[in-house]
Parts: sequence; C-alpha cells; structure tokens
Amino acid sequence: MLIPKKNRVEVYKYLFQEGVLYAKKDYNAPKHPDIDVPNLQVIKLMQSFKSRELVTERYAWTHYYWYLTNEGIEYLREYLSLPAEIVPATLKKSTRPLNRTPGPEGGRDGPPRGDRPPGRFGGDREGYRGAPGGRGGGFGGDKGGAPGEFNPEFRGGSAGGGGFGRGRGERPTF
Repeated sequence: MLIPKKNRVEVYKYLFQEGVLYAKKDYNAPKHPDIDVPNLQVIKLMQSFKSRELVTERYAWTHYYWYLTNEGIEYLREYLSLPAEIVPATLKKSTRPLNRTPGPEGGRDGPPRGDRPPGRFGGDREGYRGAPGGRGGGFGGDKGGAPGEFNPEFRGGSAGGGGFGRGRGERPTF
C-alpha cells in the first residue's frame, strides 16, 4: 500500500516516542484516535513492521497492540535520525517515588496478620460448601440430594419405550 511519507513519519515518531501503539480493527475508520493518519495506514505500517520483526503484535477485543522490539528501536532511530540518548517511553524509568516504608510487616498495607480472623477465608465464608463444621475441604457434607423414592430408569434401546434420538427402536406409527 502506498502511504505518504508525511503520514509514515508521523506514525513512526509516535511509535518511537511511546514505544507502543494500538489501533482498533476498523479498516474504514477515517483516522486513528491519537495520530492524524487514517487507521488503515497505521494498521498496514504495523503489519509491515511485524513481518520484519520490528514489533510484536497482540490482538484482543477488536484492537491490535504493537510493542517495539530492540531491532525496531534501532531501525526507527536510524530512520528518524535520532541520537542514542533518546529512548521510547517504555524504556524510561519511572520518576514517582514508592510510598512503602519497610517495617516489621515488610511494607504491607493493612492490618498485621495477627489481627485477621481465624480460618482460611475468614468472615462469613466458614460454611461455604463445607461440612456442618464449616471446613469440609470443598465439596463435602450433606447436600440434600434426591429423595429416597427417586428411582431413575432407562427406557431406551430395544426394551421398547419410544422417544426420539439415536438407537434402535421401533418406528413411530402416525
């Protein structure tokens, strides 16, 4: 597909700046939500990058997601004539400080483990799917089952009963 150089450079700049790119799988969309380029051109450029293994592609919920590989970073750096100091946003370190203060609990938020209620899940889950004692290990206990007089019987096959479906039975008479 022939793509104008202006659009190609705009997509490449955005991809290098962010390190990732997404596009909805809508070939008729007039333009990409983040870039002023038709969505089809973005998809086709990234399809070309994928075939050259410059990006990795994920597809989920009608959206494509592309991630730059190291080879893709080098290719775009050369294509856009960028210095080696400039890196995509995905390779930059986060500047926000961590709010954790290591202490006796190892930096965990919430109550210490000694204050938690006893039991595996605690709270009102004690009787969930368990024996009368509450901790039946999953599926044990009296579930109430079928009444004592319930006696299922199979009436298919050559014993004759009727019914529809597979098997040898008598032909229905109309």
